[in-house]
Amino acid sequence: MNAVEITWLACDLRTGRIAEELPALRATGPLSRRIGSVTNTSLSLDLVGAPLEWEAATDPARTLLVAVDTATAVPLWSGIPLPRVGGSANAVTFTAASSECYLDRRYAAYSGTGVDRSTVMAGVAAPLLTDGPPFVIDDLPTGSTMDYTVTDEDDKTILSVLQELDGQDGAPEWTIDTVWADTAQTSVELILRIHPAIGIQPDIPATVFDMPGCVADYTLTESYERGRGATQVIARGDTQGGGRTSSAVHTADDLLAAGWCLWEYRYNPGAGVTDTGQLDAHAAQSLALMRTGSRAWTLQAAASAAPRLGTDWGLGDTITLAVAPDTSPRHPAGVLVTARAWGWDLDAGADKLTPILLED
Repeated sequence: MNAVEITWLACDLRTGRIAEELPALRATGPLSRRIGSVTNTSLSLDLVGAPLEWEAATDPARTLLVAVDTATAVPLWSGIPLPRVGGSANAVTFTAASSECYLDRRYAAYSGTGVDRSTVMAGVAAPLLTDGPPFVIDDLPTGSTMDYTVTDEDDKTILSVLQELDGQDGAPEWTIDTVWADTAQTSVELILRIHPAIGIQPDIPATVFDMPGCVADYTLTESYERGRGATQVIARGDTQGGGRTSSAVHTADDLLAAGWCLWEYRYNPGAGVTDTGQLDAHAAQSLALMRTGSRAWTLQAAASAAPRLGTDWGLGDTITLAVAPDTSPRHPAGVLVTARAWGWDLDAGADKLTPILLED
């Protein structure tokens, strides 16, 4: 399989049209994606090999830098340069934030009663379609409804509201995919996907990372730290008028009956969340995620030998890690685990691909 080489394109942030190719642009840190989160990377542009219009092509807040897999022509990541730093040196450096960062610069105003949770999130995100980057909203119903209101006076960004809502039981997941807007590949668009689950989750995944094979090493992190493990959860609202709303007590009674200790966790899921129904949804989701703690697998694979990112698998997909017996001291009998790719890091220059798998 070919090594992963990145072609960097500078696009107009408002329209998505390609303005320049930037062969002298290099990522000095890994490219990363996470479901429902903003990621950042550091970039450096060698001015010796830069096009004449490089300055306009990398203008902060006006441009979108898109990383395309040269071999497959698949956009893997896009980011907005916000700080740009240069002077007497031969290079200009940037910190680019993934397209999700724009959601933290637009504010939400929405009200709905008895509306599907995906529809609520799509309604919250609707302002992005006006005077913004080339967003397209792709929402699929969850089958779970809710009442939700956020006003302009609440000063909540779209990002903060989506992250508040996706922490509730029955909530959809969301991410932003960068895709070609036309078959000629002259412009890109940003698809805000709001789905019950991002990616593809077959019972038997076709994508396998193996050791020996493409995986050089792996780490399993098991945690029952605060915020990662609990057998009882209460979600608290803000204090208003001398009182404070609260969810019911959500307890993993089956685990307690099986001999687990009581591990309590109480938290505020977000500023302005006072509705008891929403607090119960937050507490239920938190307990479901934390009841037996978290298990995360971080794989260090050779990008040139691994299943191709963006073609064979993508964010949210279920993949398999297969570790042969007598390969790992931690798992001498071997490992065969299927889990979702909640995130990934790609350092193309170092031929390193790092899927991050979370077990349900």
